[in-house]
Amino acid sequence: MIYLSPNSLRMLVLGFSAGLPLLLVLGTLSFRLREAGIDRATIGFLSWVGLAYGFKWAWAPLVDRLPLPLLTSLLGRRRSWLLLGQAAVMAGILGMAWSNPQESLTALVGFALLAAFGSATQDIALDAFRIESAQARLQAVLAASYQTGYRLAMIWAGAGVFWIAARAEVGDLPAGTYQDAAWRVAYMTMAASMALGMLTVLFSKEPALVELQPARGLREWLQVAVIAPFAEFIHRYRWHAVLLLALIGTYRISDIVMGIMANPFYVDMGYTKEEVATVTKLYGVIMTLVGAFVGGTMVLRWGVMRVLMLGAVLSALTNLLFAWLAMHGHDVYALIAVVSADNLASGIASAAFIAYLSSLTNVQYSATQYALFSSLMLLAPKFLAGFSGVAVDAAGYAWFFTGTALLGIPVLLLVWWARKLGSSGD
Repeated sequence: MIYLSPNSLRMLVLGFSAGLPLLLVLGTLSFRLREAGIDRATIGFLSWVGLAYGFKWAWAPLVDRLPLPLLTSLLGRRRSWLLLGQAAVMAGILGMAWSNPQESLTALVGFALLAAFGSATQDIALDAFRIESAQARLQAVLAASYQTGYRLAMIWAGAGVFWIAARAEVGDLPAGTYQDAAWRVAYMTMAASMALGMLTVLFSKEPALVELQPARGLREWLQVAVIAPFAEFIHRYRWHAVLLLALIGTYRISDIVMGIMANPFYVDMGYTKEEVATVTKLYGVIMTLVGAFVGGTMVLRWGVMRVLMLGAVLSALTNLLFAWLAMHGHDVYALIAVVSADNLASGIASAAFIAYLSSLTNVQYSATQYALFSSLMLLAPKFLAGFSGVAVDAAGYAWFFTGTALLGIPVLLLVWWARKLGSSGD
C-alpha cells in the first residue's frame, strides 16, 4: 500500500511535528485565555501571533540556501533547518507553560511568538523536504500522510492538552476556576512531545541535493535566492499569476477567520474541557483525517481543480452550521453533528489545496515558492481574524459565523476562473 512506503511514513511523523505547535499558540491558547478571563477582543488581536506563518516567505530564501554552522555539514540543508525550527518550538512552548496569562500576558505572548516563528521555519524546510522527496504524481499521497500526522498532532495538542489540564486540576476549587498549574503540566507535556519530530529528523535521509545556481557576493545572492524564485513564478504564469495568488490568499479565509472564535465560543456556550476535548479535538480531528484521505483519493481520480471547488463550497456552508448552533444552545449531540460536517469538509479542502500548491512549485525554488504560497494562504485571513473578537462583541456569534460563510463566495468565483483559464495542477 502506497501509504505505508518509507516516504509516506516519514511524512506522517514529520506532519505530527508540524501540527503540534499550531493549536498551542492559537486555538488551544484561545480557550486557555478565555478561561483565564481575557476578553474576546484581546484574544482576537492576540491571534495575530499567527501572522508569523503569513510572513515566513520573508526568511524562506535563507532556509532555502543559507547553511547553518556545523548543523548543515552534519545533517544537510533541509534537516538542519528542520531541527533548528523544532528546537525553537520546544523552547517557546516551555516558556508558555511557565507564563500565567493573568499575571504575565506579555511574556506568554512573547514565548508564543517564539514558538510560532520556530514552527513557521519548520514548515518552510518541511515543505521543501516533502516536495523534494517524491515525484509530482505522488505529492497528493504525501500530502495526505502529512495531513494525517498533522491532525494526529492536533488531537494531542487539542484533546490531549484539555484532558491533561482537566486531570491536573485541584478538585476542591469552584467549577470554572482558572488553574494555571494544570495548564503548565499540559504545556510541558506538549514541549516534550516535540522530541518525536526531532528524532525523526536525525534518523531521516536527506533528500537528493538539488543543484542551485551559485552566487558571488550579497547582491548576486539576493538576486538568486530572493528575487529569482518570485520572478520565475511570474514569468511562468504571466498575468495568470495574479489570479493564482488571489486564489491562494483567500481559499481558506472562511475557516481561518471563524476558527479564532471557535474556542471562546465553546467556553461561552458552557461546554466543559472534557466535552470540547472529546467532540472537537478528538472526534472532530478524526473526521478531518477521513476528509484528508477522501480528498487525496478524489484528487488522484478527478483532478485538483474539481476537488478544490468542492472544498471551497463545503467550507463556506459548514460555517452556517455554527450559526445554527449558536442559536440552538448548549447541546453535545448538536455539537457532534456540526463538528463532524465542518472537519470532514476541512480535510477534503486541505488535501486538495496542498496538492494544488505543490503543483505550482518549481523544485528549483521549492522552499521559497511554497513558503510564498502557504504564507499568502494565511496573511489576509489571519489579519482579518484579529478583529473577530470585536465582531462577535458587536453582532453576536450567530451573525459572525454567517458572515464568515459569506466570505467564501469570492473564493468560488476565483476557483471557477482559474479552472476556466487552465491555471491548475490537473
